[in-house]
Amino acid sequence: MVEAHFIETIIGVGILLFAAKLMAELFLRLKLPIVLGELIAGMIVGPFALGGIIVADGRQLLQINDEIRILGEMGAIVILFMAGLEMTPKEFLKGGKASFTVGTLGVVVPFFVGLAVFQMFGFDALQSMLIATALTATSIAISIQVLTEFGKIKTPEARLIIGAAVIDDILAIAVLSVVISIAGSPEGVDNIDITQVTITILKVLAFFAIMLIVAIVVIPKVITPRIWKAKGSVEGIATAAFFGAAALAGSIGLSPIVGAFAVGMALSTTKVFEKIENYVSKIGLIFAPLFFAIIGAQVDLRAVDLNILLLSGVIIIVAVVTKLFGCGLPAMYFLKSKAGGMKVGIGMISRGEVGLIVAGVGVTAGILTSEVYSTIIIMVVVTTIITPIWLKIEYRKEQKEGKDSSGITTEKKS
Repeated sequence: MVEAHFIETIIGVGILLFAAKLMAELFLRLKLPIVLGELIAGMIVGPFALGGIIVADGRQLLQINDEIRILGEMGAIVILFMAGLEMTPKEFLKGGKASFTVGTLGVVVPFFVGLAVFQMFGFDALQSMLIATALTATSIAISIQVLTEFGKIKTPEARLIIGAAVIDDILAIAVLSVVISIAGSPEGVDNIDITQVTITILKVLAFFAIMLIVAIVVIPKVITPRIWKAKGSVEGIATAAFFGAAALAGSIGLSPIVGAFAVGMALSTTKVFEKIENYVSKIGLIFAPLFFAIIGAQVDLRAVDLNILLLSGVIIIVAVVTKLFGCGLPAMYFLKSKAGGMKVGIGMISRGEVGLIVAGVGVTAGILTSEVYSTIIIMVVVTTIITPIWLKIEYRKEQKEGKDSSGITTEKKS
């Protein structure tokens, strides 16, 4: 039985990776975002599509079991570690005011607009709070891939997207912690203790600050060529460090990707930076497409009806508009650029694992119906699909106009 489960897992990984790379090639030739191809690859070969139709030995050819999901989560950790390597602690702190403002508004605006809209649609307060929470967190793994693809990862808007998304993710986790505690209390929403809510949010922020400081102070001293001389030691210890930090972040209620990002930043100014960047870009070639294919493979569109489509349409509109304005407008102010601010707003639209976690918590607790669960999943998928397409259109437009993100006209090379 254990052996059969193991074989099922390695077959699944093989199919997902092969399909992701096949679609990546196709999308590259079509001049479309590669990550979008990897997502769609997962949807095509997933257990709710071809993977469920093709049966071998009485079992579906592809099943997304717990082991495959864990590999997907590991992919997100690797992607965010790579993003951390691209930003020094000094740059992160320098953009602190802008990142904090954009990230905070990226949580506050979607939450309160979502809360108001879904109460208008007749959902009770707790259901509305859960849907609104699913709208808060940004999944920047996809935006990072598009920015890297265009060689724009070091631009001011890219740094603002990354910094704001980290703040956004931390605050979204804090909001989720508060909503889960309200859902689990006998009083529910009738007796919300504002002091307790504030303490929970401050706890999460304090944990991140401590972890970031420890990473910056300790990691460069531990991961140094003076100590690790054997071939592969530096790379191995760096991997242990970012997975360890991810585990620590997860154990204290933060998203694991926050820990990996902190270690990436801590290593961005060290002597081993180039060696680690070269190494992690290689493992990213496997983990990144696997992450996107696994997200796509979990999409089940079989139960979708007119009601779900209408509600999904509303949630998607709220999801797009609140991030575009909540993050894009303050970004325009800080970057002093309309085009740069627009890109930040678009880059923050994609939702991710927090949205899926919220949907899962709501269904398990019996608060959300299966219809609402499906609409949250559709919202996560649609925002994940439109973000890379929209970002790519903006950068193509910029290239065509021969302008950089600050709006300064550059000479076109003949």
